[in-house]
Amino acid sequence: MSDELKTNAVDPIPSSPHTAPEHDATHHSSLSTRRSCPGGSRELLHLALPLVVSQSFMTAQVFVDAVLLSRHDPLEMAASFPAVMWYWLFFGVLQVTAGYTSTFVAQYTGAQRAHRVGPAVWQGIHFAVVAGLLFLVVVPLSSFFISLGGHTPEIQKLETIYLKCLSFAALPMLVMSAVNGFFSGRGQTWTVLGIEAFGTAVNIALALVLIFGRWGIPEMGIEGAGWATVAGSWAAALLALALMLRGRYRAEFNTTGWKPEKELFKRLMKYGGPAGMQVFLDVLVFNFFTQLVGRLGDAPLGATTLTIRLNMIAFLPMMGLGQAICIMVGQRLGENRPDLAEQSAYTGLKWSFGYMTLVALAYVAIPMLLVEPFRPDKPEEQEKFATIIAIVPTLLVCVAVFSLADAVNLSFAFALRGAGDTKYVTMLTFALAWPLMVIPTAITVAAGGSVYWCWVFATLHIIGMSVCFWFRFRSGKWKSMRVIEPAPV
Repeated sequence: MSDELKTNAVDPIPSSPHTAPEHDATHHSSLSTRRSCPGGSRELLHLALPLVVSQSFMTAQVFVDAVLLSRHDPLEMAASFPAVMWYWLFFGVLQVTAGYTSTFVAQYTGAQRAHRVGPAVWQGIHFAVVAGLLFLVVVPLSSFFISLGGHTPEIQKLETIYLKCLSFAALPMLVMSAVNGFFSGRGQTWTVLGIEAFGTAVNIALALVLIFGRWGIPEMGIEGAGWATVAGSWAAALLALALMLRGRYRAEFNTTGWKPEKELFKRLMKYGGPAGMQVFLDVLVFNFFTQLVGRLGDAPLGATTLTIRLNMIAFLPMMGLGQAICIMVGQRLGENRPDLAEQSAYTGLKWSFGYMTLVALAYVAIPMLLVEPFRPDKPEEQEKFATIIAIVPTLLVCVAVFSLADAVNLSFAFALRGAGDTKYVTMLTFALAWPLMVIPTAITVAAGGSVYWCWVFATLHIIGMSVCFWFRFRSGKWKSMRVIEPAPV
């Protein structure tokens, strides 16, 4: 696997307050994916392809875990998603904050200030270690959080086991997120792909052994899936650190600059914190949504869990495209070229909307084919599964509608994140989710209504977000934003 992406000639970069006065001799090698048509499809896809494949590995991991658990026990599959939602409720804000190093790296790279890349990444690593250790507080509190969902005792027991296991994966996942920013922010996305592939392979291999109990290892079920995730996360994090600390990067990017920098760390928290909080709020509302739907019964909960998993499997690869948009916008703003940053965002919108259109058609045309891999092997579980899949096709119609809106959300939200316009994204998520989705769903559940109406409200929420993101991007306020400090004159 190649460590560096080949580059073509780079257009001259105008000087700006954020561009170092001297020419960096390494600029052509670190600014990868440059093409003859900046901001076009060729540049975007060259950068995005490894990230899309990387997210596809995560998709494969989610899919395989769900399939294995459904074949072992459908209740474990149903229990895994609420536990994951609780995990991401606390973890998502930390991961995005640590991973926001990619935006700093992208803007420093665009501004030809390679010596600031290493210290920026290390601020994220410092945050990751402290936050990962503090995350272990979730372990003794797992049963309390799970009990808030009000699910059946059997489901709650499985949810608690899975959440406790996942809590030990937080620290390595956070470290990997921070270090991956070193590679992705500079356009070295094939390395990110290799790291993710290695961790996913370890996870899946151990899940096969631990869930069903093979080679003399006792059958662990959902607990085995949790510990497999922990092992895969540590494997990926250690590989990422080893690659970043290689000698070839020490002089060029100052990757040994590990000392804390107060001002740089404060800027990471200032911009990365709101970006992480947006994920926290997003997961919070969908966690509430899942918990509320669970009170309608095991079948609506199972159908909701399965539907969201199917949506995640299709949507996660597009997160790689969003990351590419974020990187391109960050690099272009570092160069003081907001016109190319805007063009990059619209190019990303074109590709994400096209992909989501195909996904939406699949949801509507072949819903039963999509759920077939989740069918359990045990005959006694077939009837229980039949009650679940009877609901799923109608829910997938809602998902098909909001998938198109999600394409808009993904493109513009990541573009704004690449500029540092993270506070608006957070405020918007908080302002729209409760009146459009959470509160109407709570009223529907309290009245003993249908799960279908709950999903209608979720669809309205996603559509509302897309409209607001589009207006914010069109306003152009993000074009003057930077997350890095001005270069010394």
